[in-house]
Amino acid sequence: SVDCSFSRGVCNWKQDTDDDFDWNPADRDRGDGYYMAVPAFVGHKNDMGRLELLLTDLKPKSNYCLIFSYRLAGERVGKLRVFLANKKTASVWEENKGKDERWRTGKIELFQGAETNNSVIFETERGKGKTGEIGVDNVILISGLCPED
Repeated sequence: SVDCSFSRGVCNWKQDTDDDFDWNPADRDRGDGYYMAVPAFVGHKNDMGRLELLLTDLKPKSNYCLIFSYRLAGERVGKLRVFLANKKTASVWEENKGKDERWRTGKIELFQGAETNNSVIFETERGKGKTGEIGVDNVILISGLCPED
């Protein structure tokens, strides 16, 4: 497995320069490192912020599972979507409201065909809310299919 978390991960993360705002590091409650977040008050309604995970050295014709923690805290905070670079038109995962402020786990199966995915994009879309944040943390890539809960 490959640890792509932000505090001590080995992966290559890049801010999109064609979007409306950047993701920023935020300190974890326990004080052990940080996660990436977009506060609710950044930007205007429907503005987008994209954070790209560059994937290298993935074997063609292989299955991978991307596991990550996410949180949508606050009323009408917006949407969190995940895109694969070679399928930019439709998201492969989307969440638009948190039931509470707890961290949850997202899982996405990646199949590397002859044409491999070279990146995964985490995109936030700003909602109407003025408080809260959208956060992503503990991003891990494992080979094989995603485990059942």
